[in-house]
Amino acid sequence: MGEDDSGRDLERWKERGVALRVFIYVFATHALAGFIWLLFYVGDHAPK
Repeated sequence: MGEDDSGRDLERWKERGVALRVFIYVFATHALAGFIWLLFYVGDHAPK
């Protein structure tokens, strides 16, 4: 019983870690894309 519970807890912990990593990667990718978009926007509207 204890062996099965610890395996289930480990699996749940791994799933939570993967979900957190995916969230961080998606957030970081969107933040980088937003920054690049901002650079293009500012460059396009700069006085020439």
